[in-house]
Amino acid sequence: MSLDRRSGCPINLSLEVFGDRWSLIILRDMIFGGRRHFRELLNGSMEGIASNILADRLKRLMELGMLTRADDPSHKQKAIYSLTEMAITLVPILAHLGAWGRVWLPTSEELSIRAELLEKGGPPLWEKFMDELRHEHLGAPLDAASGPTVRATLQAAYEAVVASKARSAGNASSASPAA
Repeated sequence: MSLDRRSGCPINLSLEVFGDRWSLIILRDMIFGGRRHFRELLNGSMEGIASNILADRLKRLMELGMLTRADDPSHKQKAIYSLTEMAITLVPILAHLGAWGRVWLPTSEELSIRAELLEKGGPPLWEKFMDELRHEHLGAPLDAASGPTVRATLQAAYEAVVASKARSAGNASSASPAA
């Protein structure tokens, strides 16, 4: 796919790739959510992407070389999308975007915990995560894994915050005086 380039500025060129509302959300859902099928991406995003927009963005990301598409061996009518190296190397950028958003925007605790852990883990955690993504999407060998994957750690932290908030809400309602 050729871009109509307004200039050769690297920031401009990057915005021409990611400047739409959905491309980074799709990549986020694939990287952090492990979503690889059209239906998972369509139904799993809390932002509510329309199916025609999702199809268009997946096609565009493939044309840009950020995703590949293959027949899913487990189901004849499904395709499985994979990140390319180009997309996997966005992990540090997404970590920085999340860290910035946590500081300057009204984020929720449960949705910002992953960003907090990525920020605290820094480059060593990002490298481990990118290696895991390379294994998952590109079939690269993985060094002997110690402990849970980065994605599993991030998901467990999210679930812990959600559970804690549910307990707090339950305690608050049971502590209300009876009428």
